[in-house]
Formats: sequence, structure tokens, C-alpha cells
Amino acid sequence: KNMSDLSEFFKNKDILVTGGCGSIGSEIVKRLLEFDVKRVRVFDNRESAQFYLQEELKEYKKLRTLIGDIRDRERLKWAMKGVDIVFHFAALKHVPLCEYNPFEAVATNVYGTQNLIEVAREEYIERFILISTDKAVNPINTMGATKLLAEKLVINASLGEIKTLFSCVRFGNVLDSDGSVIPLFKEQIKKGGPVTITSIDMVRFFMTMKEAVNLILTVSKIMKGREIFILKMNAMKIIDLAEVMIEELAPRYKFDPNEIKIIGIRPGEKIYECLMTDEEATNAEEYNNMFILRPRIITPHYTSKFHTSKKINPAFYDGRKAKLLSKNEIRILLKNENIL
Repeated sequence: KNMSDLSEFFKNKDILVTGGCGSIGSEIVKRLLEFDVKRVRVFDNRESAQFYLQEELKEYKKLRTLIGDIRDRERLKWAMKGVDIVFHFAALKHVPLCEYNPFEAVATNVYGTQNLIEVAREEYIERFILISTDKAVNPINTMGATKLLAEKLVINASLGEIKTLFSCVRFGNVLDSDGSVIPLFKEQIKKGGPVTITSIDMVRFFMTMKEAVNLILTVSKIMKGREIFILKMNAMKIIDLAEVMIEELAPRYKFDPNEIKIIGIRPGEKIYECLMTDEEATNAEEYNNMFILRPRIITPHYTSKFHTSKKINPAFYDGRKAKLLSKNEIRILLKNENIL
């Protein structure tokens, strides 16, 4: 039923996807083009990536390829004329690169997001969805801190007489996405090793590409504004993931299965991620496959009251307490996703 609901919802909508050439952005673009949309505008600053996406999707008449940077407000004014829905994926996201180039991360993830918000308000866009990350929760790195600020900007963007609905979706890691650990491990195994692990204790929450796409599309329909949506996710130890991949792939390539090298944590990296803080959990509501955080409105003279009926179990959102997938469960998952 959900899909028919969505096709009705997206009918004749004009949609802009920032960072639409990225691994998740481009999946969203492909899914949107299957609906009877008015058009899908891919906004991305990488010319070559735009070219390849356009080639891949050339049978679709409703695709528009917009080169531009979200740091450029004037460009956004043209790009967003007549748009109904904005999916905001564009970001600098690699933790070590953002540590080394902190102001660039601020310029894109903070100022860029604010540019989009301002143009969305001026152009009376209906819905605006920011794609965020669990690294925004109690951030210890520049990337996470800029995403925390981006969330704060978006959540408070509708205060005042604003027509646009603004909400966020907070992700864990997306399996096999561009720049993530699975393609890296694959490459290392192919080359004969070593497979590099930062720490044997490292735990991450993750979702599949399909779950990520479904969550974003569903959220755009059910959002009421000022929410942070978090999918209930599985957690796994990265070392278990590496071992499963080695067991499965080593026989194919001449790889010595003992070649695991512990290289130490990179700057700004946590051992455990959390999907929300304990404080946020008191403002969260639990639904069958997701949590919805509704941050309270805090103006200088007024604080909204919000109490959830039941406490959320930290095992759902805290990497230190999460129930971890077994190696066998990881193996089945990777096979189901055609990753192995």
C-alpha cells in the first residue's frame, strides 16, 4: 500500500535533490523518476558525475542536470524556482578530510544548508528534508559538528510565518555506499591485503541502501515539520564485517586470511556511535520501524513541554549497548544485498 500512496504523493511534483550524484542521492533520483513526477532536478557540483548519471538515466525525459554549488545562493535561486520538495544530500562527509579542512566543511554543511533554507522560504517550497548522520550526535569531529548545526538550522527554519515544512532524517552508515568501509575492504582483499581496521572494538549502526531510500521517501510524505526521523537500525562490529568478507572473498583472490592490520583510530573517529543522545531520547516517540524526535521550541520567554509516555531502551540507539549482529547474520545480510 505504501508504494501506491507514494506514487499518488509524488504525482506531478517538482523535486530538487542536492548532491544528487552521490551514492544515496542518485538512488533517490532513480526511484523518483519511476513515479509520475513533473521533473527531478539533480543539483551537484561535480561535472563528470553529472555526465555519467545523465548517461545512465538518458531514457528519462524528466531529469534535469543542474551544475552548481550550494554555497552559491544566487545559483540556488534559479535552481529552486517552482520546486515543491527539496532533498538535501550535498555535504562534505569524510571525517578525516573535514578535520584537515574544517572551514570547507563549515562552508558547505553549515552556510550551504542555510542558503538552501533561505531560498526554500523565499520560493515557498512545500517540503525540505535534510539528510543528516549519527555523527551529529554528541559530535567529536568537525563533520559531525557541522551536521549538528545543519540539523539545528533546519529544525528551527520554520519558526515565524513560514509555509515550508522542514525536517531531518538521521542516518547510520549505509551499506556499500560510496566511500564506506565495504568497498574499501573489497579493494584491499583484491589486492592481497592487508585489510586495515582502525580498532577491534569499533561498532557502527547501518542500514541498507533500500532501507535508506524507502525511509527518505516515506518521511517526505508523513513529515509535519520540525522532526528528526531515525530508522531503527542494526549494529555490528567492524571487525566481524571484515572477517566475514575475508572468509567469503579470500578464496576468490589470492589473499592470506590472516592479513588484518590494526591501524588505530583516525582523527575525530569514535569507537561507538549513537543514533540520539539520552536527552533527545526523552523527546522521542517510537514507531514500528523508526523513532521521531520532536525538538522542543525554546524561545527566550517560553519552553514547550513534551514528555514521552515511555522511555526508549538505550539498546536501540547507543552503540555501547546495542545488540550486535552475529557473523552469520552479517553473512546472510551481505549475500541478500548482493554485496558478496
